[in-house]
Amino acid sequence: MSIYSDILNAHNAQKKLLAILIDPDKFELNYAFAKAYLKKLPYNTTHLFIGGSTDSNQKTDHVVKMLKDQTDLPVVLFPGSYSQVTPAADALLFLSLLSGDNPEFLIGQQIKAARIVQKSNLEVIPTAYILIDGGTISAVQRVSKTLPMPQYHEEQIVATSLAGEYLGKKLLYLEAGSGAKTAVKESIITAVSDAVSIPIIVGGGIKSQSQICKAYEAGATLVVVGTAFEDNSWESSENESS
Repeated sequence: MSIYSDILNAHNAQKKLLAILIDPDKFELNYAFAKAYLKKLPYNTTHLFIGGSTDSNQKTDHVVKMLKDQTDLPVVLFPGSYSQVTPAADALLFLSLLSGDNPEFLIGQQIKAARIVQKSNLEVIPTAYILIDGGTISAVQRVSKTLPMPQYHEEQIVATSLAGEYLGKKLLYLEAGSGAKTAVKESIITAVSDAVSIPIIVGGGIKSQSQICKAYEAGATLVVVGTAFEDNSWESSENESS
């Protein structure tokens, strides 16, 4: 069964999924580090997302291969550019940044990646990517040179999400940005969930199990945790919420 089918089945069954986002720039290329990293994953982790706004040392391929050697968890690319596409992964979120007005990230990067993807065996999952203001200037904002959508523009966020579904996207990713001070509000997740029929991914600014549960209750099928897990603030947050 495909990774997308698993996500869609979880969506239909109201089963909740958790992805840990790994930034290749922050991942050490040795097996001892990888083994220790995987050992401390939350027990309910279902996916590993690999990617970042930059990959200055071109480590994505090496990180993916190292992780694939040591875990059976699905490894899904969440690339910041076409240069991060590697056939070593299981699947690719083929992202289109619908919230910005920069054609490079709406279609330009996708054109550059197309032939690379065609030659691979990657499962391609068309994904509408919507950047929402998380209270700080995110790496996505800096790299894409686009502005995030204000959280008080709920109707515009919903309309953009619905447009993504009508364009044929199979997943919807609501992103507050890595290191966000404010996660995507539950009211926004609920409003989007009520409007679209495709599974919703929510990431950015999520630091505790309590926030994960709230995102699930609001309508998210898959929640992504990145920065909080990388900087070791996740464990303390989880303990506080238990």
